[in-house]
Amino acid sequence: MEDQNSRLRLSVLQKRLDQINRSWTKANYEDLLQFYVRVMPGIVAAERCTIFVVDPESQRIWSRFGTGLEEREIEAPRADSVAGQVVESGESLIDNAPEGVSVELGGKAGFVTRNLACAPILSLAGYGVTGAIEVLNRVGGDFQEGDLELLEEVAGFLSQALDSIRINDAMLEISNGLNAEVQAMRAQGPVLPANFVAESRVMQAVIEMARTVSETPVNVFIQGDNGTGKEVIARMIHRLSDRADKPFIAVNCASIPENLMESEFFGYEKGAFTGAAGSRGGRFEEADGGVLFLDEVADLPLMMQPKFLRALQEGEGMRLGSNKLRHYDLRVVSATNKDLRKEVEAGRFREDLYYRLFAVEIELPPLRHRREDIIPLALSFLEQISERFGKTTAGFSREVIAMLESYPWPGNVRQLRREIERLVALTPEGKHIEIDACSPELRKTEPLAMIEAVGSGNLPERVKDLEMRLIRNALDETRNNKLRASEILCITRQGLDKKLKRYGMEVGRRGSAR
Repeated sequence: MEDQNSRLRLSVLQKRLDQINRSWTKANYEDLLQFYVRVMPGIVAAERCTIFVVDPESQRIWSRFGTGLEEREIEAPRADSVAGQVVESGESLIDNAPEGVSVELGGKAGFVTRNLACAPILSLAGYGVTGAIEVLNRVGGDFQEGDLELLEEVAGFLSQALDSIRINDAMLEISNGLNAEVQAMRAQGPVLPANFVAESRVMQAVIEMARTVSETPVNVFIQGDNGTGKEVIARMIHRLSDRADKPFIAVNCASIPENLMESEFFGYEKGAFTGAAGSRGGRFEEADGGVLFLDEVADLPLMMQPKFLRALQEGEGMRLGSNKLRHYDLRVVSATNKDLRKEVEAGRFREDLYYRLFAVEIELPPLRHRREDIIPLALSFLEQISERFGKTTAGFSREVIAMLESYPWPGNVRQLRREIERLVALTPEGKHIEIDACSPELRKTEPLAMIEAVGSGNLPERVKDLEMRLIRNALDETRNNKLRASEILCITRQGLDKKLKRYGMEVGRRGSAR
């Protein structure tokens, strides 16, 4: 089973690598850093700008993105440089009278420093402080708080570039050997469908059970809400079994009129009824040697159930209009969104058929109980649908991702796929998928829940109360560690400080924000 899970994870990772490789390269992001180096002196009226990067392995603080550096690199000691202090503390600073370390660091670059401002670059991907941006020598005077705020805002944008460089490096490190490894594992045995996502523990357990039961010809019952993927699991069981080269016949029992049920499943001979111009085999015959998948089996009419019982128990039946007994060698996988045991208790389903239908039950969780799978599923659907529509987008915005993860998805995977189709259709070519393109169901649920959570009052008051509550929760969770709290809230450390100041919230060394 571990090998099967590894094949699944490798296939999913390969798909994500393809998505990343279609976006900006590392060189593109480095060009972006160089762009900020060029424009920042003009924006804040400084003589020079330097962007420092923390090496993820050695933790050295170095830069080759700076005014006048060209191809050279400089290193900023953690303890003896302003950039090092800012990276260590995660706090911005202004020094309008630098002594010692600042001049020494400037000397390494062949430059004398009169004053400086420096802001940390805080990762939005959980890497902590990934660098710092520093401007040197304010033209015509000292650096002011307004200069620092502008620098902090730019640092927020730079965090995306540095995160992307780090992720790109990690992906490239394994990408060379990935295709060969995936192909080697594929050669070892059947692989799960390329678009099947199961990163949550609960779905991994479902896959493990599906693989286990596929190895024996036992009948299986799949229980789950509409749209959870019951037929996908049924086909997986078939694909992994020794009947994989035989037919897989899927029938929705709820879609067949009761008066056509017998002829549909058992077939008929010519002249068996008005309109029977020829003979036709039924679903049991079509599935001979393979798998008959009975979807919505709880809707099987009571009058048909004895014939199904004999077909399953004895492996035989007769076409309408014929006395010839036909034998079936098939496996039955059935599914429903109803509680079949309650249907038996209510007298709508025969107990003997209930026990004959299956020996193993697999329960599929609703999407709201496997939230780890929502975004991987959304990305998989985005790729498939974009290809089908012949359209390219820049991916989901952060707000859309948050909404997709928080929505309860009563229609499960089927509803998610429909939502992604809508988003791709309504998003302009090459643009990010924004929250305005989401369906009304998604857009109204989250705001209403948040409004109820913060009580009464006008809109500005409710927004303020909500922000204060979220800030308190994040600070409580991190024991008032502002850097970690800002990462939870997906804002910069400086942005958190501004909100604390705006709302008059004090943060002590221990206890909650007040």
